Amino acid sequence: MAIKIIMLVIFFGVMIGVGVYCRRHATDVNGFVLGGRNVGPWLTAFAYGTSYFSAVIFIGYAGQFGWKFGLASTWIGLGNAFIGSLLAWNVLGRRTRTMSHHLESKTMPEFFGVRFDSKMLKILASLIVFVFLIPYTASLYNGLSRLFGMAFNLDYTVCIVVMAVLTGIYVIAGGYMATAINDFIQGCIMIIGIIAVIASVLKSNGGFMQAIDVLARVEDAQATSTPGAFASFFGPDPFGLLCVVILTSLGTWGLPQMVQKFYAIKDEKSIGKGTLISTIFAIIVAGGCYFLGGFGRLYDIDIATQGYDAIIPAMIEKLSPFLIAVVVILVLSASMSTLSSLVLASSSTLTLDMIRGTIVKEMTEKKQVFIMRIFIVVFIAISAVIAVVQYKSGVTFIAQLMGISWGALAGAFLAPFIYSLYWKGVTKAAVLVNFLFGSGIMVANMLARASFPTVLQSPINCGAFAMLAGLIIVPVVSLITPKLSDEKKQAVFSCYEK
Repeated sequence: MAIKIIMLVIFFGVMIGVGVYCRRHATDVNGFVLGGRNVGPWLTAFAYGTSYFSAVIFIGYAGQFGWKFGLASTWIGLGNAFIGSLLAWNVLGRRTRTMSHHLESKTMPEFFGVRFDSKMLKILASLIVFVFLIPYTASLYNGLSRLFGMAFNLDYTVCIVVMAVLTGIYVIAGGYMATAINDFIQGCIMIIGIIAVIASVLKSNGGFMQAIDVLARVEDAQATSTPGAFASFFGPDPFGLLCVVILTSLGTWGLPQMVQKFYAIKDEKSIGKGTLISTIFAIIVAGGCYFLGGFGRLYDIDIATQGYDAIIPAMIEKLSPFLIAVVVILVLSASMSTLSSLVLASSSTLTLDMIRGTIVKEMTEKKQVFIMRIFIVVFIAISAVIAVVQYKSGVTFIAQLMGISWGALAGAFLAPFIYSLYWKGVTKAAVLVNFLFGSGIMVANMLARASFPTVLQSPINCGAFAMLAGLIIVPVVSLITPKLSDEKKQAVFSCYEK
């Protein structure tokens, strides 16, 4: 217990120290939201990766999909690395940085507002961000209850409050730069932690080949009748696996808190280096998490009563106290890094895109930063309350809303954002239609799931469908609706000619 407490105290001390150190970078809006657009490739790549891979993935997704797909769940991690990181950086990185600089946009809603000269698109996009990032933020606390209960015998509410307060302190103090530096530290912890845990879990099961052999003998008539399916190349459900890969890999292309990392990187040379670093990070962390989860069926767990969140804690509860402390800090790092990124994105969007110029006509830089800090407190408090309420009362509506957040955000923004970077022919109407379709279909899936075709009743499948459908909706609607003026298109795309 002493080892665990000492490591936690050091961890929290470093996080707060970084926040205090970075106060000088957070005196104006550009510095607070984007670190002065001067963040290097290492910090940007780790900020991207740690915002991508939260505790939801380590505790929830790795356990759930490892149980469902066996070792084939490793494909999800590899998809995250090569589609969600490598391809995303190559397709989005340079153009996002260049056009966002040119349009002087600091958030995704502001990008759409300036790109299409539409205040309505900016406000609608900020509403979608506000509505769906809150439950996504609350979901980050999931999984901590079992882990802290096992390691410290602490009440879940205490864990939530401590994590929320400490994250709030360093984000409020140092803004984006504090978040980026802490993300780098937390990312290093995640890399070391996941490698150590995988090695220990395999060793406790007789080594890699022995663990594979035992997993190949596992049978589950409800999942599959194919012998050895859980140790096979594509697992018992290849289509379901593909949908998860699409949602968790392609989805990042349309998430505001992910795309914002490209706004802040300091120059184009940094993008190439950042691409490599981000991809390697994703292979280790995401690939490692899902690979670890693939061995979940080697443990005696009653999913019906304990749930999927019990799988990873069951795998590590017999490790050494030092390794358990490493895992606790790993999950805290994953949670706090994503939480800081989400609340910064939410507060900046609400302040810059909804309040400034709409509710309050004129705001000084100092006042904008102050309001963003207030909203960070509000967002963290709301997400913490939601997490406690769900845990104490088991409110299923909140849990469902968390499940559709990723699909709604990516479904609404992914296609319009990509086309806006590459194609002059995108229209305001096409973006509007896709905003309504992407968010609307996920809300409908939550409220009237039984009326959907069987294949789309899963929020994961529905989210993947929303993203792919948007890639068709935007060009089709653009072809039949009024175009932007030639002058506006030339003004927007002139940035690529430099």
